Amino acid sequence: MDLHNEFEKSKFFHSARIDRRSADALVGLAAGLTADGVVTTGEALFLKQWLDTNLVHLDDPVINLLYSRLSSMLQDNVLDADESQELLSLLRSFSGLPLQRPKGVEPGFVAPNDLPFNAPEPDLIWDGKMFVFTGIMAYGPRKDCQALIEERGALIAGGVSKKVHYLVVGSVGNEQWRHSSYGTKIMKAVELREAGAPIAIVGESHWQRMLFG
Repeated sequence: MDLHNEFEKSKFFHSARIDRRSADALVGLAAGLTADGVVTTGEALFLKQWLDTNLVHLDDPVINLLYSRLSSMLQDNVLDADESQELLSLLRSFSGLPLQRPKGVEPGFVAPNDLPFNAPEPDLIWDGKMFVFTGIMAYGPRKDCQALIEERGALIAGGVSKKVHYLVVGSVGNEQWRHSSYGTKIMKAVELREAGAPIAIVGESHWQRMLFG
């Protein structure tokens, strides 16, 4: 279920294997689409068409992730607000990747390694509990992740508040999470937790283990 391990195998930023001009073009395109903080339906359709024309033939986890998410979001040819925000986060993570990596460092998306997850990890109770998702989920589109736990009786909140029981952080992230678009939700949850609110911050890997064993 967890696709995150595939990202370490990415060939996309390996200059010996892929046309650097294509890499530069896609990173620049992602940066341009996210510059105003909004990704529209038209922009998403344009990006999918560009990938169809230029890079969809590549067997690369980074490209596959981007293309599969776009395809799922655009099944109805409309990008709703949640999909727009998820795509914005994905493209920002993508455009933040350096084109040149130090020798010996594997390219790909980087999972945050200093996130303030609850320790020990709590058991997750679904029925009647309020969840918020943030970041990019390796499992799939956020609405699919939400549907999985709604089937088990969980409730979905639009933002972090005292009423929320769990904040689930997607495993596809950015090392500089404090400065990312989803870092504000994490910091808000930390503040509430330190003030005594019953909110737990958990990673996607724990969320998946509780769901699938």
